[in-house]
Amino acid sequence: MSNSNLLKVALAQIAPVWLNKEQTIQKIEQTINEAAKENAELIVFGEALLPGYPFWVELVNGATFNSPVAKELHAHYVSNSIMIEKGELNSICALAKQHKMAIYLGIMERAQNRGGHSIYASLVYIDQQGEIQSVHRKLQPTYEERLTWAPGDGHGLQVHPLKEFTVGGLNCWENWMPLPRTALYGLGENLHIAVWPGSDHNTKDITRFIARESRSYVISVSSLMNKSDFPSDTPHLEQILSNAPDTLANGGSCIAGPDGEWIIEPVIGKEGLIYETLDFSRVYQERQNFDPVGHYSRPDVTKLHVNRDRQSTVEFD
Repeated sequence: MSNSNLLKVALAQIAPVWLNKEQTIQKIEQTINEAAKENAELIVFGEALLPGYPFWVELVNGATFNSPVAKELHAHYVSNSIMIEKGELNSICALAKQHKMAIYLGIMERAQNRGGHSIYASLVYIDQQGEIQSVHRKLQPTYEERLTWAPGDGHGLQVHPLKEFTVGGLNCWENWMPLPRTALYGLGENLHIAVWPGSDHNTKDITRFIARESRSYVISVSSLMNKSDFPSDTPHLEQILSNAPDTLANGGSCIAGPDGEWIIEPVIGKEGLIYETLDFSRVYQERQNFDPVGHYSRPDVTKLHVNRDRQSTVEFD
């Protein structure tokens, strides 16, 4: 697109090849290539899509201490998580460069700087030149997620230029945390990316709320997961399926405009790509009467301090 005010976005509402990182990467690559045919300039995938959300935790009594089932599933999960330092996202970065397409991708990251054995729900931003510009590790895993995910840090609270827009993103219930949202607002965010494991009960309220609060565009992208999506080689599959509902994540991907009204209402149960073209000029229109970190802020009264250091247990001189 020649007009820098316009940005064509693609919301990738897809299911992973659950807990299989190689096949899920292949599916992600196919989806990127499909979006490229429609000239998408930004594509967004859901939280933990690569290689999938830990649905088993609440289906196999995952809180039971020293459960062999939970341990085996956790080990399978960790071994299928992504080590960025080993180049496991290189093929996706190459497609971003080839198609001049920015990407937000939810992954399970096996972080080398934390020893390489714990995993983090990370939101990766790859720019249109194919470079990874930020990796945001989810600050606080939610409820049962804490049995398999580690808490992250503030290093990835970053925003990025994309044409006239400034994009930033958060994982799932982080979007309900007012201070991380404020950190991104303060960096100039006007296109907010919210990624979710799935279901409209997550996206139907918060998407419009953040848009109205920030006077920004908000894109929420969720994955899908049905009982039929569990691969046959999943460890302890029979026990998982015996307790699983037919639908574990129904999607709910959507877009709200800077006035807080729907551009695309939550899409339920449909796998595929959802396209929209966003007009940056609407951001300035809605900031006329409210700007949460600009003319409607009082930094002399309230101010946020953010620690963006990448945390590690060991530092070497």
